[in-house]
Amino acid sequence: MPTPIKMPALSPTMEEGTLARWLVKEGDQVSAGDVMAEIETDKATMEFEAVDEGTIVKIEVPEGTEGVKVGTVIATLAGEDEDPEEAKAATSAESKSAKSEESEKKDEATAKAGASGGEEKPSDAQPEAPASAGAQAKKAPAAPKVEGDRIIASPLAKRIAEQKGIDLASVKGSGPNGRIVKTDVESAPAATAQAQAPSKAAEPAKAAAPAGAQQSEFGAPYEAQKLNNVRKVIARRLTEAKQTIPHIYLTVDVRLDALLKLRGELNASLEADGVKLSVNDLLIKALARALQRVPQCNVSFQGDELHQYTRQDISVAVAAPSGLITPIVVDAGRKGLAQISTEMKELAGKARDGKLQPHEYQGGTASISNLGMFGTKQFDAVINPPQAMILAVGAGEKRPHVIDGALGVATMMTATGSFDHRAIDGVDGAKLMDAFRNLVENPMGLLV
Repeated sequence: MPTPIKMPALSPTMEEGTLARWLVKEGDQVSAGDVMAEIETDKATMEFEAVDEGTIVKIEVPEGTEGVKVGTVIATLAGEDEDPEEAKAATSAESKSAKSEESEKKDEATAKAGASGGEEKPSDAQPEAPASAGAQAKKAPAAPKVEGDRIIASPLAKRIAEQKGIDLASVKGSGPNGRIVKTDVESAPAATAQAQAPSKAAEPAKAAAPAGAQQSEFGAPYEAQKLNNVRKVIARRLTEAKQTIPHIYLTVDVRLDALLKLRGELNASLEADGVKLSVNDLLIKALARALQRVPQCNVSFQGDELHQYTRQDISVAVAAPSGLITPIVVDAGRKGLAQISTEMKELAGKARDGKLQPHEYQGGTASISNLGMFGTKQFDAVINPPQAMILAVGAGEKRPHVIDGALGVATMMTATGSFDHRAIDGVDGAKLMDAFRNLVENPMGLLV
């Protein structure tokens, strides 16, 4: 019997996902461990590997399909001892049987509804005439077609085509059985776009928009970009955080000269080992050590309880193509700088490639976000629930500073802590910021 391949649950909270890309096609042979598809969850794009060996005989869900429920059959695999053609025929027969049963159930439901719905209308009753032929045409978009002269297209492809004004009849499908998929519509030449309505073209006040662009109500051209799952989750969680968490912000100016000197010395000694520490690596360690010194801030608010953590798991904000994600340096307070640096480089690379595993970004007891490399001087970060604090780090820059009672120039950095005031009092937050500043300005404490 052919083996159904089902949509996997790639994280404990995953209920549905987007089948972003197939890496195999019908007729391909796969072995256990081969990557078959890329699936976009609510956090990242992850690879889906084959568990068994065999031949892909049918792809049930085309790439680009959104909202695929966990457990949905997305493909069918014929085992090593099975004939692929027979398996494909058996799969098609099962699919037709299932569709027939579904159709019968719908007909039966319709018949029951008709029987209980009162008297039927006379057969000579005429349907209400439409207001105009133009209105009728506007209300009735071209229906997706499945055979003969009908057009086969995925729901996502239809939606994109409607947004861009592309006639699907002129697009050649590259999916199974000639099905039009997302990439076909996106790569369709501008010539396939339907002509704009004359009334809109005649409006002199609005400048012509580029091909594929839409116009806002005040005439500015734009292109609609559908949110991916990661961006949807970011929007939901940050909105929830600002609406439900009472933020308190505490800012300190930190002198970096001693830290930069120590970093240079350590990098010179670690060069033979292929390790190069970044300033951010040292700041991760400084935050972890500060949380060790002020454990009242290594907490999370849990309704009627306050969870105080005995380990410092630092979530580090990383910009990925799909959106912001926070891989975690676990137990950073007890790890050496070289280990933190090595782990952080690996995690950041996986984050940018969308290859992070759930355990590498779920959890964390506190966060750090560094925008200093972009020249940002100071900013207030939004807390990442259920955590109770996040440290926002700005750029290091030369500033006037009092040194040993005299005005001089020092490399200064502004850091702002955002604290959940339900879990952390202002005094404890101030103690943490002071501990962080002392560790940065006296960085030998990061080596013990």
